Amino acid sequence: MGIFHNVSDATSYIASDDLWIEGSAIQQLHTTANLPGMHRVVGMPDLHPGRGYPIGAAFFSLGRFYPALVGNDIGCGMALWQTDIVSRKYNADKFEKRLAALDDIAENLWLEEHVAESLMQHPWRGALGSIGGGNHFAELQLVDQVFNAERFNLAGLDTQHLSLLVHSGSRGLGQAILQNHIASFSHNGLAEGSNDAMRYMAEHDDALAFARVNRQLIATRILQQVKATGRSVLDVAHNFVEPCIIGDRQGWLHRKGATPDGGGLVIIPGSRGDYSWLVQPVRSEASLCSLAHGAGRKWMRTECKGRLSGKFSPQQLSRTELGSRVICRDKQLIYEEAPQAYKSAESVVNCLVLAGLVEPVARLRPVLTLKTSGGKGA
Repeated sequence: MGIFHNVSDATSYIASDDLWIEGSAIQQLHTTANLPGMHRVVGMPDLHPGRGYPIGAAFFSLGRFYPALVGNDIGCGMALWQTDIVSRKYNADKFEKRLAALDDIAENLWLEEHVAESLMQHPWRGALGSIGGGNHFAELQLVDQVFNAERFNLAGLDTQHLSLLVHSGSRGLGQAILQNHIASFSHNGLAEGSNDAMRYMAEHDDALAFARVNRQLIATRILQQVKATGRSVLDVAHNFVEPCIIGDRQGWLHRKGATPDGGGLVIIPGSRGDYSWLVQPVRSEASLCSLAHGAGRKWMRTECKGRLSGKFSPQQLSRTELGSRVICRDKQLIYEEAPQAYKSAESVVNCLVLAGLVEPVARLRPVLTLKTSGGKGA
């Protein structure tokens, strides 16, 4: 049964019998729980080790907060769009060809036409509209099953047209903010109310807004490239810190790969060869008002090519068991992001259901996933 496993008074994680969580990820949870001012930490079912701190977790601190826990991709999140692409008329060859021709980086002229005046002078403007590397992607999806038609329809979704899911963040902006912070303060965190804390939060909030606009521009570029239109259904960030009251304590809630549960429907994506799940959160302080943000890695990036290259060529990995296609010209990345490297999204969602944290609304199947080409600036 999906339950909360209490490792200590301050540390717990959500897992079920059929969901394996690495010991090193739990050890990293302990590390964060021991930070000064840290009150509670909770690992989500997609918990896995990160660089010093775990990914797929929420952290609640008192009196100070920790930019290093948020990490370098401030504002990273998921945006779901309902498109006007008729599912039964979808032509895989045509769409793959069109999206394969889309440059990683948006042209200046396009940005001038589509970026708001307030962002035109932003130092990272050139990165807007680009997906980025790593686990970021854009994906056309087909509605496979609807479990709650009322909620599904209320969200403005329908089963006759494809949806578009965009997973990206603040690109180099978030990286620059974290590097500057670490250079000055290492991993010590910042005392709330201090000038340094207020300066970081201003930069953090800028990156959060930048990431949201970036997802919108990515979706716009893709829809234009395939001669379609669409509208945003949801946009939810999963890397950020915010002031929050948990119980009767006012503190700071950090989410590192954790989806907030208080803003309506959220989507929990699988790997590029797995289903994504649209769910209705059930708000809970037991999980620090947070949910899983995806399937969660099973293998470290460095071991993927060694495990898979003897069995699969990059060309073979551009087709999935669900019949979908993958555009990824970066041969290293196509191994690092292989479906085999991830947990089952269904096992993660089932765990959240058993814990009473979500109610499934729909399941979406990938038809075409776009990754970076691995070129300059990606």
